[in-house]
Amino acid sequence: MKVKFAVVGAGHIGKRHAEMVMRNPEAELVAIADIRPADELGVQAFNVPVFSSLDAMLETGPEFDVLCVATPNGLHAAHALAGLNARKHVVIEKPMALTKADCEKVIHQAMAVHKMVFCVMQNRYSPPSVWIKELLANGTLGRIHMVQVNCYWNRDERYYKSGGWKGTQSLDGGTLFTQFSHFIDIMYWLFGDIHDIKATFADFTHQANTEFEDSGSVNFRFRDGGLGCLNYSTAVWDTNFESSITIMGSHGTVKIGGQYMNEVEYCHIQGYTMPELPPANPANDYGPYKGSAANHNYIFDNVIEAIKRGGVPTTNAMEGLKVVEIIENIYQQNPWFRTKKDRLSAGKA
Repeated sequence: MKVKFAVVGAGHIGKRHAEMVMRNPEAELVAIADIRPADELGVQAFNVPVFSSLDAMLETGPEFDVLCVATPNGLHAAHALAGLNARKHVVIEKPMALTKADCEKVIHQAMAVHKMVFCVMQNRYSPPSVWIKELLANGTLGRIHMVQVNCYWNRDERYYKSGGWKGTQSLDGGTLFTQFSHFIDIMYWLFGDIHDIKATFADFTHQANTEFEDSGSVNFRFRDGGLGCLNYSTAVWDTNFESSITIMGSHGTVKIGGQYMNEVEYCHIQGYTMPELPPANPANDYGPYKGSAANHNYIFDNVIEAIKRGGVPTTNAMEGLKVVEIIENIYQQNPWFRTKKDRLSAGKA
């Protein structure tokens, strides 16, 4: 028996979800929902019914087991709750929600209806990520002293289109939510929670097309020990530059870099020989810009394994919540910068 999926949101990521379902021999795509006219969505090749709203799909559409939520960030929680209320398992694109409180609502409802929530943080499946996780679990790097995460990408008017949801406070939420939550997830997955946060934000090139910062520098401490920093920007000219993590431990230093944190650039560890890793998947290609690695197939393998054979979500709802909580805590360090109105009144735009 195949696991039946429906997708709400037929943008780039929604189509990616639909493609992953279609490619999996144990899965079946049965419906898509999007508020835009069906003839504008470019989903004809999927050959499934298209509904004008999630409510319509839940009320009159075919039966299914899993709802994939691939709508704008600010709608994730509401759409996940609607799916759970209809007794569906839910796959939520990053971020899980825009507030910890909304994440908690989703978790509580999932528990109430005995359904699973899968959060999409596919960078965990990248071979360098798997490798560094094993190094840390084995204590190969020794005591962790410092961790630096750098994320320098391009997101210009080709991405922030006039009239769209990207760049808005209510539906996008901010640069850390939309562009870099994958890398905050990797940091949390590897090193745990952070505290003693100090953050500075700037808006260098996006005054005309976003309601929030395009760059930031964040310093903090890990609760399990060690110093950390996160530097990020979407103000890089023309194309993405890098997403990297450098880890300095008492027994050695490693750096995973490349444009999408997908290449081991440096490894020097006491008594250790670097193994040959499997090749990483290419980045998701959206035409004028690219995103993180195309690892969504692993997410859907996990969903099917959990539903059919009693597996567990590899990125569960509590971990999705923690990523949102960390981003909230970072932004709260300088809340006056969070709206364009405040930036203008402060003379910063």
